[in-house]
Amino acid sequence: MTETTRRALGPAADATALIARAAIGIVFIAHGWQKVSEMGLSGTAEMMAGMGIPLPQAAAAFAIAAEIGGGALLLLGLVLPLAGLVLAVQMAGAIFFAHAQGPLIGEGGMELPLVLGVAALALGFGGGRFALDRLLPWGRPATGERARSAESASA
Repeated sequence: MTETTRRALGPAADATALIARAAIGIVFIAHGWQKVSEMGLSGTAEMMAGMGIPLPQAAAAFAIAAEIGGGALLLLGLVLPLAGLVLAVQMAGAIFFAHAQGPLIGEGGMELPLVLGVAALALGFGGGRFALDRLLPWGRPATGERARSAESASA
């Protein structure tokens, strides 16, 4: 891919990443909120205990925090690598303990948690320019990188 093509695709790639982060983030927030609003922490822990998940109270708290908090961070584009990793770990646990019956979700399978986990992980490491991380020190290119980027853009 030429530099000109890469620059032309930049805004589209950034907009696509924003749309994907919003969609995936909202789905995670909805799943976490469902646990809180319909079952509460104790009901979620009971459900997890019934599935044989160790330390069900801690697992329920982690699941709720990961889904609501991680989903919100993904949506905002804030601390994306951490948010993506936490959400991927949460979905790996969901696959291992609740969705290992096969590939299709309607049959208790893993397709939805697999896609959500992989998408969160990918977006955590490629969230685009329209992320709050870009406004923070860790999201800005180093001084030397900015100079090289400016030189290549003017070339």
